[in-house]
Amino acid sequence: MPAIRRQESWSEALRTSVRSSTAKGWNVYEFRGQVRLELRSPGQPKQTVFLPFDWAKASVGDVLTRVRNIYPLVAEGHTLKAAAEIADGKAPKPVMDWAGAVERFRVQKMEHGRAIKQVTWNHAYAPVLTDAVAVLTSQKAPTSPANLLDQMIRQWVTGSRMRQIRAQALSQFLRYCVSREGFPAIWLPPTDLRAHIGIRPTQDLNRSKGDPIEDQQIINLLASLPFDAAGERWAEALRLLAELGLRPIELLHLSVQKDRSTGKPYWWCSYRKRSGGGDTEPRRVHPLPLVDSEGQVQQWNLIERWQAGLIELPPLSSGTGPGDALGTYLSRQNGWCSLKALLAAKGERLVPYSFRHSYSLRGHLRGIDAGSVALSMGHSFEVHCRAYPWASQSGTAAAFERANAALLRVDLSPAQ
Repeated sequence: MPAIRRQESWSEALRTSVRSSTAKGWNVYEFRGQVRLELRSPGQPKQTVFLPFDWAKASVGDVLTRVRNIYPLVAEGHTLKAAAEIADGKAPKPVMDWAGAVERFRVQKMEHGRAIKQVTWNHAYAPVLTDAVAVLTSQKAPTSPANLLDQMIRQWVTGSRMRQIRAQALSQFLRYCVSREGFPAIWLPPTDLRAHIGIRPTQDLNRSKGDPIEDQQIINLLASLPFDAAGERWAEALRLLAELGLRPIELLHLSVQKDRSTGKPYWWCSYRKRSGGGDTEPRRVHPLPLVDSEGQVQQWNLIERWQAGLIELPPLSSGTGPGDALGTYLSRQNGWCSLKALLAAKGERLVPYSFRHSYSLRGHLRGIDAGSVALSMGHSFEVHCRAYPWASQSGTAAAFERANAALLRVDLSPAQ
């Protein structure tokens, strides 16, 4: 059995000093008379580098100084080898220009590839990237993309849409910084963001996007708006949203076209919604007029007044987008606040998208099949049934009712 060589006390003290002045996973070893620095990080390959010092008691002070110089460079995102070269003066320390990278990323997003619009940048990217740059250039900057992500979304509800938007936008930016700006690879974001975004509490899952409201409630809300120029412009916007089932942003992409075979005018929406399931196509939109509690159809003559230039919409393209603009205006109206409280008492949520949800429910109550309603609303049948439970539930119930009714009409009496 080979003899066990007793370690010299100075080498043990050196290793202890290195471990106590760094994070877990840092250590130094002797290899062929030289100092080898080793870094083991969870989930990553081991990194090693030789330091230009002899493995000797006289080098202890130099080794500790060098390790302490390398350590913060690695925390900034450099590999162990790159950090060692910078500390040794063999390579300049790269400057991570976060603010400049944001501006170049903006140009990339808006002028190349599937170019986004200014309103999308203002709403989905600018807020989180502004916050991220402020944190990354502070004295207590996070040292990993995971910590940065958590810090940037922490104040929003777990599993919320805003958490998702901010996490996705920030991850895109970090990937751009590594691939196009030459930032250290350690700044690549996690491939799976679900652990950061989280999941909404169970009781909030089904109502995260709001609930539909009755036709009469929409009519009452319109009547409660101020009788001034601004109030009328917003009322026109709400009439279009309710009768056509539009997303708020689609008010900016609405037009009237003429059917070549019949000569009749029809609504056309040119908006393309980009999502994980692919782009939605421009589409024909079919109106579903509202009916009050006495059975009277609301004759708003929207398409005729639109063609005559009599409909004036409120400013929708400024700020963070039409949805936020609509929400801001409605939040200041007493009729909206009262209706919101009424729905909340029933455990339901009133949101700007409630007008669109009401269109979907109105269509199914009138016997229009889910596929047709989905086409008019601009999303797939699968998305429609997932977003609106009554779409699949009512269709299933109707199918069983038809089958049972047909069965009862069959003559089951024995042959004579």
